Amino acid sequence: MTNRLADETSPYLQQHKDNPVHWWPWGEAALEAARDQDKPILLSVGYAACHWCHVMAHESFESAEIAAVMNDRFINIKVDREERPDIDAVYQSALQMMGEQGGWPLTMFLMPDGSPFWGGTYFPSTAKYGRPGFPDILRSIAATFQNEPAKVMENARAFKDGLARLSRPEGGGALSLERLDEVAALAVQYVDTVKGGTQGAPKFPQPSFFDALWRAYKRPGRHTGKDIYKNAVTLTLDQICQGGIYDHLAGGFARYSTDEVWLAPHFEKMLYDNALLIELLTDVWTETKSPLYAVRIAETIDWLMREMRSSPESSPDGPFAFTAAQDADSEGEEGKFAVWTEAEIDDALETDSEFFKSVYSVTARGNWEGKTILNRSAKLALGTDEDEARLRPLREKLFAVRQKRIPPQRDDKVLADWNGLTISALAKAGAVFDKPEWVATAEAVFLFVTDTMTLGGRLRHAWCAGRLNHPATLDDYANMGQAALALYGVTGSGGYLEQARAWVDVADEYYWDEDGHAYFLAAADTDDVIARTKTVHDNAVPSGNGVMAEVLARLFYLTGEGRYRERCEQLIKALAAKEPGQLAYQSSLLAGFEILESAQQVVIIGGDDDPETAGFRRAFFAAGLSNGILAQFPPGAGLPDGHPAQGKEQVAGQVTVYVCTGPTCGLPLTEVSDLREALAQA
Repeated sequence: MTNRLADETSPYLQQHKDNPVHWWPWGEAALEAARDQDKPILLSVGYAACHWCHVMAHESFESAEIAAVMNDRFINIKVDREERPDIDAVYQSALQMMGEQGGWPLTMFLMPDGSPFWGGTYFPSTAKYGRPGFPDILRSIAATFQNEPAKVMENARAFKDGLARLSRPEGGGALSLERLDEVAALAVQYVDTVKGGTQGAPKFPQPSFFDALWRAYKRPGRHTGKDIYKNAVTLTLDQICQGGIYDHLAGGFARYSTDEVWLAPHFEKMLYDNALLIELLTDVWTETKSPLYAVRIAETIDWLMREMRSSPESSPDGPFAFTAAQDADSEGEEGKFAVWTEAEIDDALETDSEFFKSVYSVTARGNWEGKTILNRSAKLALGTDEDEARLRPLREKLFAVRQKRIPPQRDDKVLADWNGLTISALAKAGAVFDKPEWVATAEAVFLFVTDTMTLGGRLRHAWCAGRLNHPATLDDYANMGQAALALYGVTGSGGYLEQARAWVDVADEYYWDEDGHAYFLAAADTDDVIARTKTVHDNAVPSGNGVMAEVLARLFYLTGEGRYRERCEQLIKALAAKEPGQLAYQSSLLAGFEILESAQQVVIIGGDDDPETAGFRRAFFAAGLSNGILAQFPPGAGLPDGHPAQGKEQVAGQVTVYVCTGPTCGLPLTEVSDLREALAQA
């Protein structure tokens, strides 16, 4: 028996290829070995940038003594949760049925057929933190499997029944715009009114949650006291942008803060967090014009381009995508790459040191394990133009010093769903800030996914080391469909609209549940999962079903085809929770409903190369409409049957715009100023 991970492309699995544990990758061969040897399976799920995954690996998986117990009594399978979110979802759900909070590393014990019967997350190598030691757990589980098979089989059967029920969510909640107001009024009570975010520690940015509050603020004429929603969002974004969770030298946001003041992150940076925060910051900037948000957006996009591009040296001018994550640890220590001593700051900045230290809260004692995490939480606004100009070269000096340190590992996987989120964010930010280079980047990434990550007309989920891996999930189709529609709105290119329609057709064929009227996470021909779950709630990323609701709603308005509305309504009815407290965690689904109910569509009839067309497009994005949809058609093209602007034409050969609410369109507009006024009233 040997460790079988050496041929895997996943950086996470590669981290474990030299363990003394006889790891198997997920697959039929591992399950067959468990059946042949009549052994339970130990399933360990994590990801490359996960700090506690590293801790458990160092404590247990690198221990010859513990590995001997694992190898003797279990078939050991290692899974990268980012490569196989469909597998992770099954066993996270099983853990939650036990009354345990999910997370990573996930440690589950399975029957030889893959059915779970017990599990947990991180287990220390010796008893501590109120948890038993991992070797004791291994021996106990193995003994129970051998000596009490009926008990184990009953547990497994109960979990399997529970997983089957998860594929049939109860749904049935009746939605209305008034109901959305009720949900927002409840959700805002979870917000920390001093430091932003939700109450307590740890603090996650939760962009989807705060996007729902921003939508509540922007929703016209439905309720009073709306500033409470605006303040909750802006306070949170201010704190995140100035706190230690933000990398003030390189740009980019860490995954979460371990405390309740946004100071001390687990230092890993995930692509999805940064994509979602870029988009939320952009939406809020359209109203607040906050210089802080504009700076953080630009810095974070610079970080993406500098540090997260896939293989930039191989094709500097060709299509590329963004990699998944940067690790929290370097040289075996969490945060070592990112933190500073006062002496290091003094040595690097010399006479400017005192000024820098006063801005970034650098002290001799430090603020984290004797060192300093740079932050500007003491003052949430940016400084004067003169101060900011003085700080810029000082940050560049420290960045240059930091670049000489041993950097954290980068997880080089390219994931279709996370890149979809990033394309949408870059397209919107490029349009709002008039940065065509950001839009061009979004288009290059889109081309990479459509060309490199498509096989036989269908998306694949992951690409790494030149190899395509694993079937696409619903999230891949949902997020890339949303990205296609974002690029259609920004560029007016009909090819993006057609690609979104094609991806929805694939999702309908392989993921739609005709009985349950929602989409499964895994495709019908993904044959190595024991259950096909449905994502109902938003977590760190929006649920695939929620994003699909928005895609379907937008396609209904863009095409006028009733089948998209019907499917969107089926989806919402199947998944919308009855209780407001549950709806508060379905932000993306509620956004889809709101668009379906109250979208405002701006239809431009004009040529792509006409500067007037570009001017109207800029006015649309500057308005920051939460439910805005932009469509563009060349003169004489004719709008699709059922479209509210069907039959509308240009006025006197000029670029002409119609603002449509539901099935009704306003008078033709030929001046950008008239469109700005109409959108302001909307």
